[in-house]
Amino acid sequence: MMKKKKSLDSAPWIWRTVSTVSILATLLLLFGFGYAIKDVIFPEGDSALTTGQEATAPSKDIEGEPAVVEDGKIRMAVIGDSLARGTGDDKGLGFVRRAGNLLKDKGYDVQVLNNLGVNGLRTGALLEKLDEQGVRYVLQQSNFILLSIGANDLFQGGQVLQGEDPPTAEQLAAALPETSKRLQEILKKVKEINPDAQIAYIGLYNPFGDVKELEKPGNAVVAAWNNAALAILNNEDKMTLVPTFDLFENHLGEYLSSDHFHPNGQGYEQIAVRIAQEFQADTSVEGSGN
Repeated sequence: MMKKKKSLDSAPWIWRTVSTVSILATLLLLFGFGYAIKDVIFPEGDSALTTGQEATAPSKDIEGEPAVVEDGKIRMAVIGDSLARGTGDDKGLGFVRRAGNLLKDKGYDVQVLNNLGVNGLRTGALLEKLDEQGVRYVLQQSNFILLSIGANDLFQGGQVLQGEDPPTAEQLAAALPETSKRLQEILKKVKEINPDAQIAYIGLYNPFGDVKELEKPGNAVVAAWNNAALAILNNEDKMTLVPTFDLFENHLGEYLSSDHFHPNGQGYEQIAVRIAQEFQADTSVEGSGN
């Protein structure tokens, strides 16, 4: 009888201990989950290259203000979607600050003015954003503008993976005519804002090239998109396309982040190398007087 009573008396303590351990384990799990995704949702900046200002303009009307100061410094700005923002890069540098670092290593004087990338941005929203005074001010102060847009229009921000039936090539291609038309309007508006800046458009890759149902339709629509973008860019001065399709084609497992849509740090570094190469090639041609 005495032994049974002792067992009954200890039961509340056992339950309290189990409950406390469970609560602590849950809190630890939530903390770990939050820590794991913070770099993807809130990537850290690189204070060595950027001043980190928000896209705010002077209080007075900026139309007609002189453009960038000609002092030999590369003043970079990036505008567009989540790739422009650097989502997926655990170091938060994205391709713009990585390219800035590479050019700096080559001896250039580089300043990243601002990152105007917005997660989930599509071409229609970017067209409206280009009318914002703060955005126009940043672009006017830049002499090297990077642009990433179009992937969310074609792939619905990666949501095509979540559908029960994968889209066909025809369904993906249905967005091409209107989207490429808006890209042309975007490039025209950026050039109106700053006609002297070098503009580099980041070409698309197929993030679903390793998904059997989406490999061929994805490759087809991305190739068609890049060709349409190149045709637009070839008709304009100081505009280039930075190709990325071949970079990712056989390295998706190596260069994509865990969301299977955005690049990881290695992927952004590969894009940055291409950007630095394109910049050097373009400025070399301009400097030759041809």
